[in-house]
Amino acid sequence: MDVLRGVAALTVAFHHGSYHYVPAFRERLIGYVNPGAWGVLVFFLVSGYIIPASLERTGSVRRFWVGRAFRIHPMLLVATGAMAVLSLTGLKSLSARLGDHPEPVTEVLAHLTMLQDLLAVPSIVNVFWTLSYEMVFYLLTVALFAVGLHRRSAGVALALAGSAAALAAVLPVAALSGRAGTAPVTAAVAALVTTAIVLACSRRAALARAGALLGGATGLVLVLANSRIAAWQGLVLLAMMFLGTAVHRSEQGRLAWRWTVLAGASVLATALLLPLRHVPDMVDGGVVRAWQTSLPLAMAAFAAAMALRARRMPRALAGLGVVSYSVYVLHPVLLAAADGTVGRPGEDRPLWLAAYLVLVVAVSAGTYRLVEVPALRAGRRVARRLDPPPAAPDRSPAPVTVR
Repeated sequence: MDVLRGVAALTVAFHHGSYHYVPAFRERLIGYVNPGAWGVLVFFLVSGYIIPASLERTGSVRRFWVGRAFRIHPMLLVATGAMAVLSLTGLKSLSARLGDHPEPVTEVLAHLTMLQDLLAVPSIVNVFWTLSYEMVFYLLTVALFAVGLHRRSAGVALALAGSAAALAAVLPVAALSGRAGTAPVTAAVAALVTTAIVLACSRRAALARAGALLGGATGLVLVLANSRIAAWQGLVLLAMMFLGTAVHRSEQGRLAWRWTVLAGASVLATALLLPLRHVPDMVDGGVVRAWQTSLPLAMAAFAAAMALRARRMPRALAGLGVVSYSVYVLHPVLLAAADGTVGRPGEDRPLWLAAYLVLVVAVSAGTYRLVEVPALRAGRRVARRLDPPPAAPDRSPAPVTVR
């Protein structure tokens, strides 16, 4: 799965780089398939496969949230800081993303929750929008775990796909922020999510359950009533993640494959049929064919990775998987820096694209060693302090009684 995650990250980097360095080729390509959407969908399938298993392996919500914070936020802060530096030096204007009258407190608060794309707050780095759906997935995963429904992954995927189909015509876009205002909604959600996570980490079962349910409910409401993209697509993205979880359960023998196949068929059918009446926001220009091609190709790639998971992968591909998160969050920053210094060629220059991709991987390898690895170690130390593992039983021999 690490290899697939690395390929997906580099594909997203290629997609965004194609705007700059092979624009004519990109115009021809995106009418048929959208590499960026493909990469994101693969990411969500892999997240679904991996993330809930990490929670169930330890059974500790405290360890889960500490691990997620130290895994995601350090590089998120690095990418955000780098983009801010580019703005301060005049190499990149952020007004196109944040507007001419930004609200710094609201934007910082929204980004810290990782829910900014569901709070009508533009992401300072364009790819951060996917982290909002990752965060909702985490909240829902913890909620299901708290009430003992975490084994119903296929059922959850079916329910989400069914909800997308049933509610596509009536679900609003950014309704909460539109009516109550972005700042008040952001402040309220930040308070709710913080409270939910703190309570979910409580050692008192009732408080932990209440916090987990509060977090799950908050995330689901945001997807249904305050998303930037069409809410049916948000539900499909969540369904894809829970489909990944269902695959993991079936692989482990804890869920019959027929239920996972049924869930996969339902998610696929919903995702392919809804765009016939509703524009898919995730692809450039809302090209239906590109969406309808990218999603089954993402599923096919995931299935291929599952089939090949026992085989030894080339070291370069395995290494790409290790640095995939840095590749994903840093490549827009490097593109912005290149725009502000060397500019764009104005015509197709494949060698420029290749050089950019090599640079992205090289820089990502550095940030992985300098930022990600130390952060992960620190996270493990914090997790051990907050939630020490149970003491090992005393294995010393029993004393011999002499009569």
